[in-house]
Amino acid sequence: MAVALPKNFSEVRRQFQEPLIRNSFFIMASSFVAAGFGFFFWMIAARFYSQADVGIATALMSSVGLLILISRLGLDQSVIRFFPSRDKNRVLGTAILVPTAIALGAGLLFIATVDLVSPELAIVRTIAPLYLIILGAYSVTWVLEGALNALRRSEHYFALNLLYGSRILFLVPLVFLGATGIFGAFGLSFVIGLFLALFLLSRSSVRPVLGVDRVFLREAWQFSAGAYVAGILMSAPNMVIPIMVLHVLGAESTANYYITYAIVSVLFMIPYAFTTSLFVEGSHGGEMKGSVLRTLASMFALLIPAIIVLSLFGEQILSLIGKDYVEGIALLQVLAVSALFVSICQTFISIAKVRNDIRSLIILSGFVSIALLGLGYTLMDRFGLIGMGYAWFTTYLAGTLLVGLILKKKGWV
Repeated sequence: MAVALPKNFSEVRRQFQEPLIRNSFFIMASSFVAAGFGFFFWMIAARFYSQADVGIATALMSSVGLLILISRLGLDQSVIRFFPSRDKNRVLGTAILVPTAIALGAGLLFIATVDLVSPELAIVRTIAPLYLIILGAYSVTWVLEGALNALRRSEHYFALNLLYGSRILFLVPLVFLGATGIFGAFGLSFVIGLFLALFLLSRSSVRPVLGVDRVFLREAWQFSAGAYVAGILMSAPNMVIPIMVLHVLGAESTANYYITYAIVSVLFMIPYAFTTSLFVEGSHGGEMKGSVLRTLASMFALLIPAIIVLSLFGEQILSLIGKDYVEGIALLQVLAVSALFVSICQTFISIAKVRNDIRSLIILSGFVSIALLGLGYTLMDRFGLIGMGYAWFTTYLAGTLLVGLILKKKGWV
Protein backbone atom coordinates (compact mmCIF):
# COMPACT_ATOMS: atom_id res chain seq x y z
CA MET A 1 0.00 0.00 0.00
CA ALA A 2 2.79 2.41 0.90
CA VAL A 3 4.38 1.89 -2.49
CA ALA A 4 1.16 2.13 -4.54
CA LEU A 5 0.11 5.56 -3.33
CA PRO A 6 3.13 7.53 -4.61
CA LYS A 7 2.92 5.62 -7.88
CA ASN A 8 -0.72 6.57 -8.33
CA PHE A 9 -0.04 10.15 -7.34
CA SER A 10 2.80 10.31 -9.85
CA GLU A 11 0.49 9.02 -12.57
CA VAL A 12 -2.09 11.67 -11.69
CA ARG A 13 0.59 14.36 -11.89
CA ARG A 14 1.77 13.05 -15.25
CA GLN A 15 -1.76 13.10 -16.68
CA PHE A 16 -2.38 16.59 -15.30
CA GLN A 17 0.74 17.91 -17.01
CA GLU A 18 -0.71 17.02 -20.41
CA PRO A 19 -2.03 20.30 -21.88
CA LEU A 20 -5.33 18.71 -22.98
CA ILE A 21 -6.18 17.42 -19.50
CA ARG A 22 -4.72 20.39 -17.60
CA ASN A 23 -6.51 23.04 -19.63
CA SER A 24 -9.73 20.99 -19.65
CA PHE A 25 -9.56 20.84 -15.87
CA PHE A 26 -9.17 24.59 -15.42
CA ILE A 27 -11.80 25.44 -18.04
CA MET A 28 -14.20 23.02 -16.38
CA ALA A 29 -13.32 24.34 -12.92
CA SER A 30 -13.97 27.86 -14.24
CA SER A 31 -17.35 26.73 -15.52
CA PHE A 32 -18.25 25.15 -12.19
CA VAL A 33 -17.17 28.27 -10.32
CA ALA A 34 -19.27 30.39 -12.70
CA ALA A 35 -22.22 28.05 -12.20
CA GLY A 36 -21.82 28.13 -8.44
CA PHE A 37 -21.71 31.91 -8.32
CA GLY A 38 -24.56 31.99 -10.82
CA PHE A 39 -26.66 29.76 -8.57
CA PHE A 40 -26.18 32.05 -5.58
CA PHE A 41 -26.64 35.11 -7.77
CA TRP A 42 -30.08 33.96 -8.90
CA MET A 43 -31.00 32.62 -5.48
CA ILE A 44 -30.35 36.06 -3.96
CA ALA A 45 -32.06 37.80 -6.89
CA ALA A 46 -35.15 35.62 -6.42
CA ARG A 47 -35.25 36.53 -2.73
CA PHE A 48 -34.94 40.30 -3.15
CA TYR A 49 -36.47 40.96 -6.59
CA SER A 50 -39.85 40.11 -8.06
CA GLN A 51 -40.19 37.28 -10.58
CA ALA A 52 -41.12 39.85 -13.23
CA ASP A 53 -37.90 41.80 -12.53
CA VAL A 54 -35.88 38.59 -12.87
CA GLY A 55 -37.59 37.85 -16.19
CA ILE A 56 -36.88 41.31 -17.63
CA ALA A 57 -33.27 41.25 -16.41
CA THR A 58 -32.61 37.85 -17.99
CA ALA A 59 -34.00 39.11 -21.29
CA LEU A 60 -31.73 42.19 -21.09
CA MET A 61 -28.73 39.97 -20.42
CA SER A 62 -29.69 37.73 -23.33
CA SER A 63 -29.94 40.73 -25.64
CA VAL A 64 -26.37 41.74 -24.71
CA GLY A 65 -25.15 38.23 -25.38
CA LEU A 66 -26.91 38.15 -28.72
CA LEU A 67 -25.40 41.48 -29.84
CA ILE A 68 -21.91 40.31 -28.88
CA LEU A 69 -22.45 37.03 -30.69
CA ILE A 70 -23.48 38.85 -33.87
CA SER A 71 -20.48 41.18 -33.69
CA ARG A 72 -17.78 38.50 -33.21
CA LEU A 73 -17.11 37.89 -36.93
CA GLY A 74 -15.44 34.65 -35.83
CA LEU A 75 -12.37 36.57 -34.64
CA ASP A 76 -12.63 35.16 -31.12
CA GLN A 77 -12.14 31.70 -32.62
CA SER A 78 -9.35 32.97 -34.87
CA VAL A 79 -7.45 34.15 -31.78
CA ILE A 80 -7.21 30.51 -30.68
CA ARG A 81 -6.53 29.22 -34.19
CA PHE A 82 -3.79 31.73 -35.13
CA PHE A 83 -2.16 32.68 -31.81
CA PRO A 84 0.56 30.01 -32.15
CA SER A 85 1.74 31.33 -35.55
CA ARG A 86 1.24 35.12 -35.60
CA ASP A 87 2.05 38.30 -33.65
CA LYS A 88 -0.15 37.82 -30.60
CA ASN A 89 -0.36 41.51 -29.70
CA ARG A 90 -1.59 42.56 -33.15
CA VAL A 91 -3.96 39.60 -33.48
CA LEU A 92 -5.51 40.32 -30.09
CA GLY A 93 -5.78 44.07 -30.74
CA THR A 94 -7.62 43.44 -34.00
CA ALA A 95 -9.90 40.85 -32.39
CA ILE A 96 -10.84 43.38 -29.69
CA LEU A 97 -11.25 46.53 -31.75
CA VAL A 98 -13.28 45.35 -34.74
CA PRO A 99 -15.98 43.27 -32.96
CA THR A 100 -16.39 45.72 -30.08
CA ALA A 101 -16.95 48.62 -32.47
CA ILE A 102 -19.58 46.56 -34.27
CA ALA A 103 -21.19 45.51 -30.96
CA LEU A 104 -21.54 49.10 -29.79
CA GLY A 105 -22.99 50.15 -33.14
CA ALA A 106 -25.47 47.27 -32.98
CA GLY A 107 -26.30 48.27 -29.40
CA LEU A 108 -27.16 51.81 -30.48
CA LEU A 109 -29.36 50.41 -33.26
CA PHE A 110 -31.12 48.07 -30.81
CA ILE A 111 -31.82 50.92 -28.40
CA ALA A 112 -33.20 53.08 -31.22
CA THR A 113 -35.49 50.32 -32.54
CA VAL A 114 -36.42 48.49 -29.33
CA ASP A 115 -40.10 49.46 -29.62
CA LEU A 116 -40.26 47.53 -32.90
CA VAL A 117 -37.83 44.69 -32.13
CA SER A 118 -38.83 43.87 -28.54
CA PRO A 119 -41.34 46.25 -26.90
CA GLU A 120 -41.10 44.26 -23.66
CA LEU A 121 -37.53 45.60 -23.27
CA ALA A 122 -38.37 49.28 -23.74
CA ILE A 123 -36.59 49.86 -20.41
CA VAL A 124 -33.32 49.71 -22.35
CA ARG A 125 -33.93 53.26 -23.62
CA THR A 126 -33.86 54.64 -20.07
CA ILE A 127 -30.60 52.85 -19.19
CA ALA A 128 -28.82 53.32 -22.54
CA PRO A 129 -25.42 54.51 -21.15
CA LEU A 130 -25.24 51.63 -18.66
CA TYR A 131 -26.32 49.17 -21.37
CA LEU A 132 -23.55 50.31 -23.74
CA ILE A 133 -20.86 50.25 -21.03
CA ILE A 134 -21.77 46.69 -20.08
CA LEU A 135 -21.97 45.69 -23.74
CA GLY A 136 -18.49 47.07 -24.44
CA ALA A 137 -16.88 45.51 -21.34
CA TYR A 138 -18.47 42.13 -22.02
CA SER A 139 -17.30 42.25 -25.64
CA VAL A 140 -13.67 42.90 -24.71
CA THR A 141 -13.51 40.35 -21.88
CA TRP A 142 -15.00 37.69 -24.19
CA VAL A 143 -11.98 38.04 -26.49
CA LEU A 144 -9.50 38.22 -23.60
CA GLU A 145 -10.89 34.98 -22.14
CA GLY A 146 -10.22 33.23 -25.46
CA ALA A 147 -6.69 34.64 -25.51
CA LEU A 148 -5.95 33.22 -22.04
CA ASN A 149 -7.11 29.78 -23.17
CA ALA A 150 -5.18 30.06 -26.45
CA LEU A 151 -2.02 30.69 -24.41
CA ARG A 152 -2.74 27.49 -22.45
CA ARG A 153 -3.10 29.71 -19.38
CA SER A 154 -6.48 28.38 -18.36
CA GLU A 155 -5.56 28.85 -14.69
CA HIS A 156 -5.75 32.60 -15.39
CA TYR A 157 -9.15 32.06 -17.01
CA PHE A 158 -10.12 30.34 -13.76
CA ALA A 159 -8.99 33.37 -11.73
CA LEU A 160 -11.06 35.62 -13.97
CA ASN A 161 -14.19 33.56 -13.34
CA LEU A 162 -13.57 33.79 -9.62
CA LEU A 163 -13.62 37.57 -9.95
CA TYR A 164 -16.91 37.47 -11.88
CA GLY A 165 -18.47 36.21 -8.66
CA SER A 166 -18.24 39.79 -7.39
CA ARG A 167 -21.59 40.41 -9.12
CA ILE A 168 -23.26 38.87 -6.06
CA LEU A 169 -21.98 41.72 -3.91
CA PHE A 170 -23.85 44.31 -5.98
CA LEU A 171 -27.28 42.63 -5.93
CA VAL A 172 -28.64 43.81 -2.58
CA PRO A 173 -27.31 47.41 -2.76
CA LEU A 174 -28.95 47.81 -6.20
CA VAL A 175 -32.32 46.25 -5.29
CA PHE A 176 -34.05 49.65 -5.40
CA LEU A 177 -33.42 49.70 -9.18
CA GLY A 178 -35.52 46.60 -9.89
CA ALA A 179 -34.59 44.74 -13.10
CA THR A 180 -31.90 47.34 -13.78
CA GLY A 181 -30.24 46.41 -10.49
CA ILE A 182 -29.88 42.77 -11.53
CA PHE A 183 -28.59 43.78 -14.96
CA GLY A 184 -26.17 46.29 -13.45
CA ALA A 185 -24.78 43.78 -10.96
CA PHE A 186 -24.24 41.34 -13.83
CA GLY A 187 -22.44 43.90 -15.99
CA LEU A 188 -20.22 45.51 -13.35
CA SER A 189 -18.39 42.21 -12.85
CA PHE A 190 -17.26 42.33 -16.50
CA VAL A 191 -16.01 45.90 -16.10
CA ILE A 192 -13.84 44.77 -13.17
CA GLY A 193 -12.84 41.56 -14.97
CA LEU A 194 -11.60 43.48 -17.98
CA PHE A 195 -8.78 45.04 -15.96
CA LEU A 196 -7.78 41.74 -14.37
CA ALA A 197 -7.68 40.02 -17.77
CA LEU A 198 -5.38 42.68 -19.20
CA PHE A 199 -3.10 42.33 -16.18
CA LEU A 200 -2.94 38.53 -16.49
CA LEU A 201 -2.18 38.76 -20.20
CA SER A 202 0.61 41.24 -19.54
CA ARG A 203 2.23 38.67 -17.23
CA SER A 204 2.41 36.38 -20.27
CA SER A 205 4.01 39.22 -22.28
CA VAL A 206 0.84 39.81 -24.31
CA ARG A 207 -0.29 43.42 -24.60
CA PRO A 208 -2.91 44.04 -27.28
CA VAL A 209 -2.03 46.68 -29.87
CA LEU A 210 -5.27 48.43 -30.76
CA GLY A 211 -5.40 48.62 -34.52
CA VAL A 212 -6.49 46.60 -37.53
CA ASP A 213 -3.99 44.01 -38.77
CA ARG A 214 -5.19 43.74 -42.37
CA VAL A 215 -2.84 40.86 -43.17
CA PHE A 216 -4.21 38.84 -40.27
CA LEU A 217 -7.78 39.66 -41.28
CA ARG A 218 -7.18 38.43 -44.83
CA GLU A 219 -5.49 35.22 -43.73
CA ALA A 220 -8.05 34.50 -41.06
CA TRP A 221 -11.12 35.46 -43.06
CA GLN A 222 -11.92 32.07 -44.57
CA PHE A 223 -11.76 30.38 -41.19
CA SER A 224 -13.29 33.32 -39.31
CA ALA A 225 -16.24 33.65 -41.67
CA GLY A 226 -17.14 29.98 -41.34
CA ALA A 227 -16.57 29.96 -37.58
CA TYR A 228 -18.62 33.17 -37.31
CA VAL A 229 -21.62 31.72 -39.12
CA ALA A 230 -21.40 28.45 -37.20
CA GLY A 231 -20.96 30.27 -33.89
CA ILE A 232 -24.04 32.39 -34.49
CA LEU A 233 -26.10 29.38 -35.53
CA MET A 234 -25.07 27.33 -32.48
CA SER A 235 -25.22 30.08 -29.87
CA ALA A 236 -28.05 32.32 -31.08
CA PRO A 237 -30.79 30.03 -29.72
CA ASN A 238 -29.41 30.45 -26.17
CA MET A 239 -29.77 34.22 -26.58
CA VAL A 240 -33.06 34.18 -28.49
CA ILE A 241 -34.96 31.60 -26.42
CA PRO A 242 -35.41 33.78 -23.25
CA ILE A 243 -36.73 36.60 -25.44
CA MET A 244 -38.98 34.12 -27.27
CA VAL A 245 -40.30 32.70 -23.98
CA LEU A 246 -40.97 36.26 -22.78
CA HIS A 247 -43.01 36.90 -25.92
CA VAL A 248 -44.96 33.61 -25.87
CA LEU A 249 -45.39 32.80 -22.17
CA GLY A 250 -44.57 36.00 -20.24
CA ALA A 251 -41.98 37.25 -17.76
CA GLU A 252 -42.62 34.63 -15.05
CA SER A 253 -42.05 31.73 -17.47
CA THR A 254 -38.93 33.48 -18.76
CA ALA A 255 -37.57 33.56 -15.21
CA ASN A 256 -38.42 29.86 -14.78
CA TYR A 257 -36.67 28.92 -18.02
CA TYR A 258 -33.58 31.01 -17.33
CA ILE A 259 -33.12 29.74 -13.77
CA THR A 260 -33.64 26.11 -14.84
CA TYR A 261 -31.26 26.48 -17.76
CA ALA A 262 -28.67 28.17 -15.52
CA ILE A 263 -28.68 25.11 -13.25
CA VAL A 264 -28.51 22.57 -16.10
CA SER A 265 -25.75 24.58 -17.77
CA VAL A 266 -23.43 23.05 -15.17
CA LEU A 267 -23.68 19.89 -17.28
CA PHE A 268 -23.14 21.74 -20.56
CA MET A 269 -19.94 23.19 -19.11
CA ILE A 270 -18.32 19.74 -19.08
CA PRO A 271 -18.32 19.29 -22.88
CA TYR A 272 -17.51 22.98 -23.32
CA ALA A 273 -14.35 22.60 -21.23
CA PHE A 274 -13.07 19.46 -22.93
CA THR A 275 -13.94 20.47 -26.49
CA THR A 276 -12.41 23.94 -26.06
CA SER A 277 -9.20 22.31 -24.86
CA LEU A 278 -9.40 19.86 -27.78
CA PHE A 279 -9.61 22.80 -30.20
CA VAL A 280 -6.64 24.53 -28.55
CA GLU A 281 -4.50 21.39 -28.70
CA GLY A 282 -5.47 20.71 -32.30
CA SER A 283 -4.52 24.29 -33.20
CA HIS A 284 -1.09 23.69 -31.64
CA GLY A 285 -0.62 20.60 -33.82
CA GLY A 286 -1.56 17.96 -31.26
CA GLU A 287 -2.46 14.41 -32.37
CA MET A 288 -6.23 14.37 -32.88
CA LYS A 289 -7.47 10.76 -32.77
CA GLY A 290 -6.11 10.01 -29.32
CA SER A 291 -7.19 13.43 -28.06
CA VAL A 292 -10.75 12.89 -29.31
CA LEU A 293 -11.00 9.49 -27.62
CA ARG A 294 -9.66 10.88 -24.32
CA THR A 295 -12.07 13.81 -24.61
CA LEU A 296 -15.12 11.57 -25.11
CA ALA A 297 -14.13 9.15 -22.35
CA SER A 298 -13.49 11.96 -19.86
CA MET A 299 -16.72 13.77 -20.71
CA PHE A 300 -18.98 10.74 -20.32
CA ALA A 301 -17.24 9.65 -17.12
CA LEU A 302 -18.26 12.99 -15.61
CA LEU A 303 -21.56 13.59 -17.38
CA ILE A 304 -23.42 10.36 -16.62
CA PRO A 305 -23.18 10.51 -12.80
CA ALA A 306 -23.78 14.29 -12.89
CA ILE A 307 -27.00 13.82 -14.90
CA ILE A 308 -28.23 11.20 -12.44
CA VAL A 309 -27.52 13.39 -9.41
CA LEU A 310 -29.09 16.50 -10.93
CA SER A 311 -32.21 14.58 -12.03
CA LEU A 312 -32.67 13.08 -8.56
CA PHE A 313 -32.10 16.26 -6.58
CA GLY A 314 -33.20 18.90 -9.06
CA GLU A 315 -36.42 19.70 -7.21
CA GLN A 316 -34.53 20.44 -3.99
CA ILE A 317 -32.06 22.64 -5.87
CA LEU A 318 -34.86 24.62 -7.53
CA SER A 319 -36.59 25.05 -4.17
CA LEU A 320 -33.46 26.77 -2.86
CA ILE A 321 -33.97 29.44 -5.51
CA GLY A 322 -37.65 29.86 -4.60
CA LYS A 323 -40.85 27.86 -4.42
CA ASP A 324 -42.13 29.49 -7.62
CA TYR A 325 -39.29 27.86 -9.57
CA VAL A 326 -39.97 24.22 -8.55
CA GLU A 327 -42.37 23.81 -11.45
CA GLY A 328 -39.33 23.79 -13.72
CA ILE A 329 -38.27 20.29 -12.52
CA ALA A 330 -39.58 18.47 -15.60
CA LEU A 331 -37.77 20.91 -17.89
CA LEU A 332 -34.60 20.46 -15.84
CA GLN A 333 -34.67 16.66 -16.19
CA VAL A 334 -35.21 16.72 -19.95
CA LEU A 335 -32.45 19.30 -20.47
CA ALA A 336 -30.10 17.24 -18.28
CA VAL A 337 -30.42 14.11 -20.43
CA SER A 338 -29.92 16.25 -23.55
CA ALA A 339 -26.38 17.03 -22.31
CA LEU A 340 -25.21 13.61 -23.56
CA PHE A 341 -26.09 14.50 -27.13
CA VAL A 342 -24.84 18.08 -26.76
CA SER A 343 -21.39 16.71 -25.85
CA ILE A 344 -21.16 14.64 -29.04
CA CYS A 345 -22.15 17.58 -31.24
CA GLN A 346 -19.66 19.87 -29.49
CA THR A 347 -16.85 17.35 -29.96
CA PHE A 348 -17.55 17.18 -33.68
CA ILE A 349 -17.51 20.99 -33.91
CA SER A 350 -13.99 21.11 -32.44
CA ILE A 351 -12.83 18.41 -34.86
CA ALA A 352 -14.28 20.32 -37.81
CA LYS A 353 -12.59 23.56 -36.69
CA VAL A 354 -9.19 21.91 -36.43
CA ARG A 355 -9.61 20.23 -39.83
CA ASN A 356 -10.93 23.51 -41.27
CA ASP A 357 -14.02 21.63 -42.46
CA ILE A 358 -16.23 24.71 -42.51
CA ARG A 359 -18.93 23.09 -44.65
CA SER A 360 -19.65 20.34 -42.11
CA LEU A 361 -19.43 22.89 -39.32
CA ILE A 362 -22.15 25.03 -40.88
CA ILE A 363 -24.34 22.03 -41.80
CA LEU A 364 -24.47 20.81 -38.20
CA SER A 365 -24.78 24.23 -36.58
CA GLY A 366 -27.45 25.32 -39.07
CA PHE A 367 -29.49 22.20 -38.41
CA VAL A 368 -29.27 22.62 -34.62
CA SER A 369 -30.20 26.30 -34.72
CA ILE A 370 -33.19 25.97 -37.04
CA ALA A 371 -34.51 22.82 -35.37
CA LEU A 372 -34.13 24.14 -31.81
CA LEU A 373 -35.83 27.47 -32.46
CA GLY A 374 -38.52 26.04 -34.76
CA LEU A 375 -39.38 23.11 -32.53
CA GLY A 376 -39.05 25.25 -29.42
CA TYR A 377 -41.59 27.80 -30.61
CA THR A 378 -44.01 25.13 -31.87
CA LEU A 379 -43.81 22.81 -28.86
CA MET A 380 -43.78 25.63 -26.31
CA ASP A 381 -46.96 27.05 -27.82
CA ARG A 382 -48.58 23.62 -27.47
CA PHE A 383 -47.14 22.17 -24.24
CA GLY A 384 -45.97 25.25 -22.36
CA LEU A 385 -42.46 25.61 -20.97
CA ILE A 386 -41.71 21.86 -21.03
CA GLY A 387 -42.07 22.07 -24.81
CA MET A 388 -38.70 23.83 -24.90
CA GLY A 389 -37.18 20.84 -23.12
CA TYR A 390 -38.65 18.48 -25.72
CA ALA A 391 -37.13 20.69 -28.41
CA TRP A 392 -33.64 20.52 -26.82
CA PHE A 393 -33.74 16.73 -26.52
CA THR A 394 -35.10 16.08 -30.02
CA THR A 395 -32.77 18.57 -31.70
CA TYR A 396 -29.53 17.29 -30.19
CA LEU A 397 -30.52 13.63 -30.60
CA ALA A 398 -31.07 14.29 -34.30
CA GLY A 399 -27.83 16.32 -34.37
CA THR A 400 -25.92 13.32 -32.98
CA LEU A 401 -27.33 11.13 -35.74
CA LEU A 402 -26.28 13.78 -38.28
CA VAL A 403 -22.74 13.76 -36.84
CA GLY A 404 -22.60 10.01 -37.35
CA LEU A 405 -23.64 10.36 -40.98
CA ILE A 406 -21.05 13.08 -41.65
CA LEU A 407 -18.24 11.09 -40.00
CA LYS A 408 -19.14 7.97 -41.98
CA LYS A 409 -19.30 9.89 -45.26
CA LYS A 410 -15.88 11.47 -44.69
CA GLY A 411 -14.33 8.22 -43.53
CA TRP A 412 -13.27 9.65 -40.17
CA VAL A 413 -14.59 6.57 -38.32
